[in-house]
Amino acid sequence: MQSLLKLSRGIDAFTKWVGKRLAWLILVAVVVATVNAIIRKTFDVSSNSWLELQWLLFSIVFLFCAPWTLLDNEHIRIDIISNMMKKKLRDWVDVVGHAFFLIPLCIVMIITGGPFFMRSVEVNEQSSNAGGLPQWPAKSLIIIGFTLLLVQGISELIKRIAVMRGLIPDPHATQVHGLEAEVEHLIEAIEKR
Repeated sequence: MQSLLKLSRGIDAFTKWVGKRLAWLILVAVVVATVNAIIRKTFDVSSNSWLELQWLLFSIVFLFCAPWTLLDNEHIRIDIISNMMKKKLRDWVDVVGHAFFLIPLCIVMIITGGPFFMRSVEVNEQSSNAGGLPQWPAKSLIIIGFTLLLVQGISELIKRIAVMRGLIPDPHATQVHGLEAEVEHLIEAIEKR
């Protein structure tokens, strides 16, 4: 198990490194959208390639930063129900969710995304919009993004099993979720009145 935990630490470090760098593409997407809107309104000139570039940048951030979201335990779940469960049950829900839902979904997306991407490359698929971008780079994001998510899902499964076996402390034991922090902030504000 120690070698798996070492692998997990390496995956986590890589995921955090990728996420922290690619998250900045949101700023680039905002700048592209802003410049595109200003040019369109000021000079009455429009470009489909700039519009598609902002979609592509957002897609990169969404798909490539999803593993970082999973690593930081900020992925979508029903926190109200999850917080009412005992820790042992939450751990089992995480193990079952990762092993039987997340990992299989990633595998299906990678397997089905491969031919989807390859057909696009073979025909050099271009945008149906005039002046648009080639489509195959965008389609490659599906395979890359879900591969990164699969690898991080495996890392999370390794860590959760290690936590359940008492080999490592729970990395999220002291974590306060955004909604919980907001509720605590509101309660403090009400009590100060």
